[in-house]
This record gives sequence, C-alpha cells and structure tokens, in this order.
Amino acid sequence: MQYDILLIGGNGFVGRVLAAQLQLAGYSVLIPSGHSSTGRELRLLPKVHIEDADIHEFDTLQDLCSRIKPSGAVINLVGVLHDKPAQPYGKVFKSAHVDLPKNIITAMQLHGLRRYLHMSALGADSKGSSMYQRSKGDGELAVKASNLDWTIFRPSVIFGAQDQFINLFAKLTKLFPLMPLANYGATFQPVSVDDVASVFVKALDMPKTIHQSYDLVGPKAYTMQEIVELAKRKAKTFCWIIPVPAFVGYLQALAFEFLPGPTLMSRDNIASMQLPNILPENGIDALTHVFKLSRRHLESSSE
Repeated sequence: MQYDILLIGGNGFVGRVLAAQLQLAGYSVLIPSGHSSTGRELRLLPKVHIEDADIHEFDTLQDLCSRIKPSGAVINLVGVLHDKPAQPYGKVFKSAHVDLPKNIITAMQLHGLRRYLHMSALGADSKGSSMYQRSKGDGELAVKASNLDWTIFRPSVIFGAQDQFINLFAKLTKLFPLMPLANYGATFQPVSVDDVASVFVKALDMPKTIHQSYDLVGPKAYTMQEIVELAKRKAKTFCWIIPVPAFVGYLQALAFEFLPGPTLMSRDNIASMQLPNILPENGIDALTHVFKLSRRHLESSSE
C-alpha cells in the first residue's frame, strides 16, 4: 500500500496529535515505531498505520520511503532532550538530530520524494551554548543544503494534555511541599501542541512555505517561575516555590544526571536556558501572520 505521509516520530507527544489531524484532513499516514506497545489510540484511526521499524537503519528508511506516494511527504518530528557531555555534542544528539535527517534526505532522494517537513527548535544554532542547540542547528543546516522542498519549524516549549513539561512540574508540586527553583528567570513562550500540529498540516497545502523556516510561539512569554506557579494551580496543590541561585541548579542537574531513571534536568538543559526561548526581536509571528491561527493560551490548559 502507498501512503500520503511518512510520519517519523509519530508515536510521540506531538506526533499523536499530528497523526489525528492528518487523518482528519484526509491523508493516509505511515508511522514507524520501535515500540509496538505505544500509540494504542492511533491504532484506532483507520487511515493511520503503525509499523515496527528502526528508523536509524538506513535500509529501513529506504523501505519506508518506497511506500510513500511520489506526491506525498515525509515529516520528521524526532527530538531528544538529554545526552552525555561532549563536543560539539554527544552520540545521542548526533544520531537523532543530525544523522537521522541526513539519512532521511538521502532515502527520499533515492525514491524521488520531494516534500519534507522538519521539526527543529527555537534557539537551534550550530554555535549555540548547549549541545541540544548545536545539534539541532546542524540538523537544520543539513536540511537547507538538500535539494528537497523543505520547510523547517522551530517551536518554543510545547504544551498540551500529555506534555512532559507543565505536567512534570505539576507532578513535582504534588510530591514536595517545597520546591527549590533555579533559573527561575529563564523565559519561554510556550506554544500549543494543537497549533503546532495544525501548521504542519496547513504547510502541506501551502507551496509558499517551501524553503522557509518558521518560529512557533504562543501569545505570551513566561518566566520559569511563572510556569511552575501555573503548573501548581493546575495540580491544585500547596507548594512553596523557592528561587535559588544558579549554582544550586547546576548541582541539582548534575545529581539528576547520575540518578537512575529518566533525567529531569541536565546541565545541558540549563545551558539552553541561557538564551531566552521567545520570539526573536523583529521575528514574525508565523502562527498568526502566515498560518492564520488564533494562538491558544497556556492558561487555558492549566484551568
């Protein structure tokens, strides 16, 4: 069977919302997944097919691309947040943010596919202060160097019902009566997952978006402390938020890196926060001015 869309990273937080919107728009969607147990709700969508596949195997990428219609598109949402310190970045970031896009591009070229939508991140920069920013920046350079009909999206922190940002802080405020908060002044401009998914769908039918990069932000900027306070209200808990010096946050992040289980905060995350994660001065509000969307507010998700 030939599909309209190859959605790489489609079983993640953004991918699940995007897959549903793509089907609603009439597209058939192929989602490769290394975890067959995930995406159960997506399996109920008749035009969405999830298949066990290792996207980091080039032969697998070629096979997946061979099953996409020539008029179809490939969407890459893959992103990771943590890696071990290295220069310019570690193996995990390199594999996910640099090598994978390059392999996708080559596989698409081999099978005559042209349309490629790429998820990057606000602040991505090959010379950025964090490994995450540098790897995302190098990924963008690889996309722009290709001969594909590419579009790049650069969102700020993405919020939604199943996000791992607001919900993480909501859980922490339930667990602890006191929360020391470093980098409390770091700024973000959170954008709704529904809005992010919508611009991907809209771009497929907007030729003017080809060879363009778009910053995606919500209608309001917040400090880290304001976001945690919102999360506390969402969780309906009583928790004292105590701002602490940056060096305390650095020590906390260092400890988190060595604890078993998922990393809550890393030193590289802190490095990323040194740059305001907001729409750059003189930047274009793409959601409103290009894609004609009324941006959703973070407060509405915390009510």
